[in-house]
Amino acid sequence: MTWKIAAFYKFFPLPDYKNRQNSLKRFMAARDICGTILLSSEGINGTIAGSEEATDELIAYLCKYPGFAELDVKYSYTEDKPFARIKVKLKNELISLGVPVDPNKQVGTYVKPEDWNALISDPDVILVDARNDYEYYIGHFHGAEDPHTRKFRQITEYTEERLDPARHKKIATYCTGGIRCEKYTSYLKEKGFEEVYHLEGGILAYLEHIPEKDSMWEGSCYVFDDRIAVRHGLEVDEETGACPGCGHPLYTKDRNHPDYILGKQCGYCATAIPSNADKRPSADRYSQQ
Repeated sequence: MTWKIAAFYKFFPLPDYKNRQNSLKRFMAARDICGTILLSSEGINGTIAGSEEATDELIAYLCKYPGFAELDVKYSYTEDKPFARIKVKLKNELISLGVPVDPNKQVGTYVKPEDWNALISDPDVILVDARNDYEYYIGHFHGAEDPHTRKFRQITEYTEERLDPARHKKIATYCTGGIRCEKYTSYLKEKGFEEVYHLEGGILAYLEHIPEKDSMWEGSCYVFDDRIAVRHGLEVDEETGACPGCGHPLYTKDRNHPDYILGKQCGYCATAIPSNADKRPSADRYSQQ
């Protein structure tokens, strides 16, 4: 079976989100749809997979939610089942920055993938990767700054230390599918940064629409399912795996590290993470974009 994967999110007030959990889970179960959906009063975020027909039915169902008619969806395909279970979770926030911001009130300027190269080639633009260190590790845009975060909320610390609205007039940021950089741009606007831009549709949209020969992307894109990573055209990167100990993405060279133990640990979790720390890169691998 070919699985159609849909990654989507939408910031929009959803006051009755708690009442939608059970019906949504039943809808997915009846159609053999797997994956995770997060529901919050501020909107929806998820990545799911099913047959072509089932996935399309679910997206049509979600688009009937008030305000969700133009749900931002990215599609891709895989031959292997990408998720083990169905999860529909209730959250206070779709993704937390640790500070109060409301993307429903203000966000940065969306930049289409076709216009992204020109923007980030501007020497006055500070390009910030809004993802975590393990995601940056296997791929990023040329010239992008790595905030060295292990959790999304740590990007506010990076911003306070590195960026100044009085000096840095143009900030561009990106993430996997758009949700994190959309919230981050809302934060940047709150902090007084004048020109703030983010990649519409995220890296997934860029890799889908921009030919590799014209690309400023280097490496692969970490995704939150069992594919681990994708390349241009959203093709699975067969050379990238994940450590069962910490979840960190691994290239072939990483498996040659002296601390690598098959099925147990990699060099990253053996040496870079304190023994008493949470070794999992993401508390919920399948709920971020």
